[in-house]
Amino acid sequence: MVLVDTSVWIDYFNGVRARRTDLLDSLLGTGTVLIGDLILAELLQGFVSDADCRSAATLLEEVPCVTLGGREIALQAAQNFRALRRRGVTVRKTIDVIIGTHCIVHQHELLHSDRDFEVMARYLDLKLAA
Repeated sequence: MVLVDTSVWIDYFNGVRARRTDLLDSLLGTGTVLIGDLILAELLQGFVSDADCRSAATLLEEVPCVTLGGREIALQAAQNFRALRRRGVTVRKTIDVIIGTHCIVHQHELLHSDRDFEVMARYLDLKLAA
């Protein structure tokens, strides 16, 4: 399963042609794409037009939505953040640590366009979608 980060969804809905958006396009409809609840909220709040937001929400109804947080993930995310900080790396957003930790715990690949996930892949067991 591949969890798709907000960064890729934003590019996808904005019509950005890139390897990551092409991969998302090829994976849609295969049953392998996931969206997280926090990612869904982050994505939809960014739409200016109500009509565009409704259209995106309708399209995303077909994509299984997983709960990213919870006590187990919160505790592990804090440990992961601290482990990275000990290496001199500070992830800029807590939500990114939660997303990455969810993927590690549930063994999902992550499709992203955010440098913070690269360091999580380097130092933690985060698997990135090619």
